Amino acid sequence: MVHPFYYALSSIMAGRRRLIAALLASAALAATGCSAASGSDNGASQQRAVAANPALDPGSSLGGIHAPDFTLTDQFGRAISLSSFRGKVVILAFSDSECTTVCPLTTQSMLAAKDLLGKAGDQVQLLGVDANPQATAVSDVLSYSQAHGMVNHWDFLTGSEAQLKAVWTAYHIAVQIEQGQIDHTPAVYIIDTRGREQKVYLTQMNYASITQAGEIMAQEVSSLLPGHPALARTQSLAHIAGLGPASPATLHALPSGSVTLGPGTPHLTLFFATWLAQTSDLRSELTGLNQYVQAARAAHLPGLVAVDEETSEPSVAAVTSYLAAFDGSLGYPVGLDETGQLADGYGVQDQPWFVLTSASGTVVWKHDGWLPPEQLITAVRSATG
Repeated sequence: MVHPFYYALSSIMAGRRRLIAALLASAALAATGCSAASGSDNGASQQRAVAANPALDPGSSLGGIHAPDFTLTDQFGRAISLSSFRGKVVILAFSDSECTTVCPLTTQSMLAAKDLLGKAGDQVQLLGVDANPQATAVSDVLSYSQAHGMVNHWDFLTGSEAQLKAVWTAYHIAVQIEQGQIDHTPAVYIIDTRGREQKVYLTQMNYASITQAGEIMAQEVSSLLPGHPALARTQSLAHIAGLGPASPATLHALPSGSVTLGPGTPHLTLFFATWLAQTSDLRSELTGLNQYVQAARAAHLPGLVAVDEETSEPSVAAVTSYLAAFDGSLGYPVGLDETGQLADGYGVQDQPWFVLTSASGTVVWKHDGWLPPEQLITAVRSATG
């Protein structure tokens, strides 16, 4: 997990990286600026959009400094060295193997970056280093990789705590345990074919910008590959506004139909993702919420709607398959947040995340994490009483 501490830490790291780049690679920065200025009008427009988008980190130049080598163990138990990928561009992320906040967003943006490069993506290596000192077993990085559909798409590396700390230090990754939970710098490095650090990005806690972040990284990777391959597709990089509870929103429901949220009716909304099955008994948690539904009907409490964060999922098919196993046993509708705008508008910072809204579209209560049905009922009754 990454708590509010990380936001302050991210700002410090971004400033530090820019300072390093200015001191060590002012010539490279100047060249980059010239290249951007001489690009197409569309490219300049996209750069302006990124600069004005608070949900995106445009990246900080590292000026081609040497990327420290390391050898760790991947999700299959194999020893893997960074230097073994010389000749490829490496996208290196530091991710908590039990993360339910920002890391899944990082993971999906990395996949999006490689996918956007098409065939040229074969020249790109996705690499993760575990940033959780309490979950360092090979089974931990394998479990995360399975939950996020990454098993054969990257190498997720781990090692002893001492080995990991050495890598964190080499890459200026701050990791600490805060109130029993993990805080870490959510950094993603772009390392060129000669093993030099070119850019560092800090993933922002924003669901709608996942593919935008992937496109920014893909553009950087393209600039480092022979022939500078064009991306398979592009999109606007302008800020995507969230849809808050004061705005009506209609979502596709699973297995069929639709579900509507917004003003007019009070709602208790559960934001979740199927990859939570890695860190909790998700099936029991979801079926247990039927107790709330029954109590809500009897006590005239707000109805429950579950919303899956599809943008952070391995695929829609994975979500559909997982929910199909319930065979209609859930007593409440499940909608798909296909763009991530609902999560951003409701201020979701973790999974699961409960939000109680009034008929006027005002948030009256929110909660991070699972609650036993009895406690949930009590909390909602107290907030609406």
